[in-house]
Amino acid sequence: MRNLSDFGASSRWSNFSHLYIERGAMEFPLTRRIRERFAKARVVEIDDYKTVFARPRQRFQAQKESMKLILAVKKDRFLYDGSGNSQNFSLDDFHYNTLMFNCVYNCDYCYLQGMYPSANIVVFVNLEDYFTATREGIRDRSNPAQPFYLCISYDTDLLAFESVVPYCRAWIEFAREEPDLLIEIRTKSAAYRAIRDLPPTDRVILAWTLSPEPVAARYEHGTASLRRRLEAVRSAIDDGWPVRLCFDPVLAVPSWASLYGDLVEEVVQRIDPAAVRDVTVGAFRLSKHHYQRMRRQRRDTPLLYGEFAQENTTVTYPVERREEMTAFMRKRLGDHFGEERIFAWT
Repeated sequence: MRNLSDFGASSRWSNFSHLYIERGAMEFPLTRRIRERFAKARVVEIDDYKTVFARPRQRFQAQKESMKLILAVKKDRFLYDGSGNSQNFSLDDFHYNTLMFNCVYNCDYCYLQGMYPSANIVVFVNLEDYFTATREGIRDRSNPAQPFYLCISYDTDLLAFESVVPYCRAWIEFAREEPDLLIEIRTKSAAYRAIRDLPPTDRVILAWTLSPEPVAARYEHGTASLRRRLEAVRSAIDDGWPVRLCFDPVLAVPSWASLYGDLVEEVVQRIDPAAVRDVTVGAFRLSKHHYQRMRRQRRDTPLLYGEFAQENTTVTYPVERREEMTAFMRKRLGDHFGEERIFAWT
């Protein structure tokens, strides 16, 4: 059952009981802001975030019920190459960063629970180091004719946490200064109003993941409802932002075709397709390693126990099912958005 704040996020993190802070992170402006925000939280000084985050035998789902916030300084790896499980939109320089570890939401299919040993949230406070690395990436990109494409909400939902950590705002302002940078901020929140006072820029794409309401309500715990996501989408479009709609992952739940067909119709009734920059489609998929860990931890969700196939290091639906689902979505979406604006993971 959802319990949502005005920003579309769960109340589980509205008042953190503990702040674990690296000694080296203590004097950063963001650290001071967060300590003021959660003034009643117990502050625990630590030498390295990994001593809390990476300790063995943690229970991810149990921690989701009472997440702790860890503030740290990232030492290296400020940029990563984009994963083969993500669309690159025909761009040669596709990258992502990790401003945070973990997400305030708790989707049954989320790979983070197979990736990290802990559900606690890590925020890296040394934002300027990320900016420096990004400038270097732009300078050294392989194809100067294309922008440097950077996903900043790849391993988290950054906009959902904007009221605590205003990183979307900071990156939007950074993008204005970098003509060769293109940023994507992807979310399942309704938190657009946290950045609505900012003028739009064509260097930032606001992307919303959309799922049928029965799917979102059952499997995307804590997220904003479909109705509220679409209201946020419409507001962003009206304000002049480039908007991407992400029908990803498409899940092989009972009556999936009916559910996702109805989803497309509801979207085009509420949103003008001509005003949307582009659309992504992708069937459910995980890395083999993440899938195996998730199966051991999550016996309470049917999403991980259907019929799957392994292709190289990716676990996904068998090719016949995947092609059926992708073709169905491309046809339904193509009728409204045009094939040229649809990017599909196959």
